[in-house]
Amino acid sequence: MKIASGDLESHLARGLRPLYVVLAEDVLLGEEALSLLRARARAEGCAERVVLTVEGGFDWESLAAAGRSMSLFASRRLLELRIPNGRPGREGARRLQELAAHPPEDTVTLVALPAIDWRARKSAWMSALEGGGVLVEARTPAREALPGWLAARLARNGQQTDPQTLEFLADRVEGNLMAAAQEVEKLALAWPAGRLSAEQVRGAVLDVSRHDPSALGLALIAGERERVVRMIDGLRAEGAPLPLVMWGVAQELRRIAAAQEVLARGGGHAAAMREAAAFREREAPVRRALERIDLRRARRGLRMAAEIDRAAKGLGRRDPWVLLTELALRMSAAPAPRRNPSPARRGDETG
Repeated sequence: MKIASGDLESHLARGLRPLYVVLAEDVLLGEEALSLLRARARAEGCAERVVLTVEGGFDWESLAAAGRSMSLFASRRLLELRIPNGRPGREGARRLQELAAHPPEDTVTLVALPAIDWRARKSAWMSALEGGGVLVEARTPAREALPGWLAARLARNGQQTDPQTLEFLADRVEGNLMAAAQEVEKLALAWPAGRLSAEQVRGAVLDVSRHDPSALGLALIAGERERVVRMIDGLRAEGAPLPLVMWGVAQELRRIAAAQEVLARGGGHAAAMREAAAFREREAPVRRALERIDLRRARRGLRMAAEIDRAAKGLGRRDPWVLLTELALRMSAAPAPRRNPSPARRGDETG
């Protein structure tokens, strides 16, 4: 069975199937489809989640073992198999065909794939997965469908606008759904629910100020200290809405924390980079951030972001912009050097 990611919500209203394959030709839509499936699985009693990532040296027997093992915490569970390069290999192809023929009992299985070429689409393992489960295709909408996609996205936040303005938005973000989603979220933060005028949309999207609020978070995690301070000063002088600024900062910190959690669980660097959405121009700054901001530091940053949000709502005594500058300097600073063990300690260890 094959469905588009846009039809997944209505499909799930009719019940959850045992096996889903998410083919993420678009990264954003793929992640959203997986999130929707995870949420539905939790709602139907899958309290335990097992994640397997196929990387170099992956033992395919672990997939079979995961299918055979019983859940320790719930009557049902979620088994998520990620194949980042879309190439399972000979052994993996055989195991996937077995999985499609006999999905584990009391388990909802998700197979996450990136865009794959036509040969993989015609392969025996892919045909088996599509025949034994539900193939969810997460494709970037064509240009003529993009205004409708944007209208549906705005409607989630209780907003709407006229067709001409939707065309303007589509022209601005064509080919980059991640940017499109961010623009819609900016509009939700900048304006209340209701009808948006062309002037409101253009003002938010074009961002005539010299400093882009959505760029601050990336500059912060990249460690660009001087630039970050200049950006904060400029945003404050230009009257940028602080909730919009903090949304971008907190989003970047959450991504770094999630990536560090992957590493802490023993996941590979490639999996951590995907968790941090390190695609295209984001790859280099995210790589630097992962070297500098560990999990503890990222969580401290998120706590500070929550404090700033409270201060912006009048629930704190300190200036939220000053707190934001402190946060930026802490997160963009170099990590403290690790202490070397004392000579006595080294002697204890070696003696």
